[in-house]
Amino acid sequence: MGNRRDEEHTGRGSGDRAEFTPGELRAGMGVPEALRDLEWALPGTFLGLDEQAGAFDASRAVLLPVPYEATTSYGGGTRAGPGAILDASRYIELYDQEFDAETGPAIGIHTLPAVELTRAGPAEAMAELREVHDRVLEAAGDRFVLMLGGEHAVSSPAIRSHAARQDERITVLQFDAHADLRAAYEGSPHSHACAMARVLDVADVVGVGLRAVSHEEVEVARAHDGVHLIWAEEMWNSDAWMDEAMERLGDKVYITFDVDYFDPSLVPSTGTPEPGGGDWYRTLRFLRRVFESRDVIGCDVVELAPTPGLHAPDFLVAKLIYKLLGYRFHALFTE
Repeated sequence: MGNRRDEEHTGRGSGDRAEFTPGELRAGMGVPEALRDLEWALPGTFLGLDEQAGAFDASRAVLLPVPYEATTSYGGGTRAGPGAILDASRYIELYDQEFDAETGPAIGIHTLPAVELTRAGPAEAMAELREVHDRVLEAAGDRFVLMLGGEHAVSSPAIRSHAARQDERITVLQFDAHADLRAAYEGSPHSHACAMARVLDVADVVGVGLRAVSHEEVEVARAHDGVHLIWAEEMWNSDAWMDEAMERLGDKVYITFDVDYFDPSLVPSTGTPEPGGGDWYRTLRFLRRVFESRDVIGCDVVELAPTPGLHAPDFLVAKLIYKLLGYRFHALFTE
């Protein structure tokens, strides 16, 4: 059932979060006073939170949509990914049985407008995104910033922005079918296939779910002590891969989640849907473990390429983001 306003529980907040009348909610959406008594749809924000309920000042989390697509190979469509995630999120049940709470309203989630990057070229776009991310992190303060892609190229400027704000080397936990460690791909060092290669000077990388890499990327991993790859086939044999990954993670972790990590039976809507990927519940168990034992400083979810008429992958990715935010703020629900 899609989320919509409950006139008896306006604002959809909790705790010390403000409550608003229906008229005030519609005023916050920019609806003229003469039309505020009509049943307008919820805004295009994550979970459909009202503008005040997801107000920046009252939120602990900030979503940054970046619908960038310029270097995709094989299947395209990642530009539509952030919008599809936001649309699907309106149908998520706000109650999360894992925490016995409506985690979204309790956290407060502010959705920024989508960022439109320059079309002058990948190098220029990534430089612009680095500046955008620097400014968003500065404005966010201690809020948790989660970026919605877009192709995987957008992750490297975000990672570099986060790394520059830390006083120690960070670890990137990469959920992915591909290593993305190529020096360049199809003539560009800023391709989606090079996202992790662009951060090796500022971060270690632990990749999980990998099952489609080039020989060049294997050699890069072998040459760098800070790169560790866990193959998808290992993950199906036992849960020992979780311990292996945890041992490689530093204290400060940035999570980049390429949705082609999942088996294409779950998420076929992606540019290169490789067989044999991750499943839902083991992935969630591992994510909760990471969030409970490490300082996760930022996150992105990328590479959803929506398939018209097939909504399940969009919903899964939206639910994944809801779970990521729940795990990030698990202390609110487990004290």
